Amino acid sequence: CSRRHELRVPDWIALARDLAAVGKEVVLSTQALIESESDLKTLRRLTQNGDFRVEANEMGAVRLLQGAPFVAGPHLNVYNPETLAFLADMGARRWVMPVEMSREMLAGIQPLRPQGVETELFAYGRIPLAFSARCFTARHYNRPKDDCQFSCIEHPGGLVLKTSEGQPFLVLNGIQTQSARVQNLLPHVADLAAAGVDVLRVSPQAEHAAEVLRLFRDAMDGRMDGAKAFERSRPLMSDEPCDGYWLGRAGFEQIGVSR
Repeated sequence: CSRRHELRVPDWIALARDLAAVGKEVVLSTQALIESESDLKTLRRLTQNGDFRVEANEMGAVRLLQGAPFVAGPHLNVYNPETLAFLADMGARRWVMPVEMSREMLAGIQPLRPQGVETELFAYGRIPLAFSARCFTARHYNRPKDDCQFSCIEHPGGLVLKTSEGQPFLVLNGIQTQSARVQNLLPHVADLAAAGVDVLRVSPQAEHAAEVLRLFRDAMDGRMDGAKAFERSRPLMSDEPCDGYWLGRAGFEQIGVSR
């Protein structure tokens, strides 16, 4: 949300330089929903930073980044090789799969992936499902968005929305609607590598992010079996796991190790 100003663009750039100085690749992400002139100013500053690659999450950002190497974010909704080729011609050097894309759908795209374009996948975290101009967290407190009093800060993990049967279903996190369950593809690390996935995205939760990252690193480097890493991650998760989208099932399902 553009109202979250704890860190401004110069702060993000300063952090990016600190990380780059110790050998990390930094990618600055643009908003998925641009609503105001101030949002556009932020977008222009990010796309013109001159030092770091930028992830575009809407087509206005793609236009501003045209001709420079960029990352095509998950909210561009790339579902076919033709769209991927179009973005590669614009300058995309990595694409992030839509969160609901299955391994079968990916298998239809990978053989036609343009040369020099990496594939990234959302491997861990509450799944970002939708964005809205309305802030549902502010609405929960009966506050207008322009006077939200930063309600979302009071709920670092979001507000859980339950079904009439009392089962967690969605999470309202400001303008974003997320899954209540946490996508966790640790059991499928070997499957992901075989599918040609180059980069795994871990969306940090409010707690235990470092421990989860270490488990992914160990599984990716072969120091720990993916299924064992998954079991060790269970106590660290903010809710129950799911992996249905990757296996072509309902997103909230938990299937387990790929067969």
